[in-house]
Amino acid sequence: QLQLVESGGGLVQPGGSLRLSCGASGSNLANYAIGWFRRAPGDDREGVSSISPSGAITNYADSVKGRFTISRDNAKNMVHLEMNSLKPEDTSVYYCAAGNIPTIQKGDFYYWGQGTQVAVSS
Repeated sequence: QLQLVESGGGLVQPGGSLRLSCGASGSNLANYAIGWFRRAPGDDREGVSSISPSGAITNYADSVKGRFTISRDNAKNMVHLEMNSLKPEDTSVYYCAAGNIPTIQKGDFYYWGQGTQVAVSS
């Protein structure tokens, strides 16, 4: 069974950058579309970005377009989310998830990691 582990979260000042990574064990990540989601306290889980198994198709929420970039390295079984120009409203727990199609709808994903905390504050 596929298991996902996120890393790379932390505290960063507004305008700063972080790179999140999603690693996998138990199965080949190249077989799956991968999505990044986030959930702030009191909010529902929000889709951030997704990437198709080959990497040819990517999707982004309007709130992160132009600031976040999703990529994958199937040889290393890794997916990354490069986050630039971070804002306080990006503060959330970030999750990666695996599914069949690269949407940003949480119902399309069925394997989930435990999440990594991102805090944007001065």
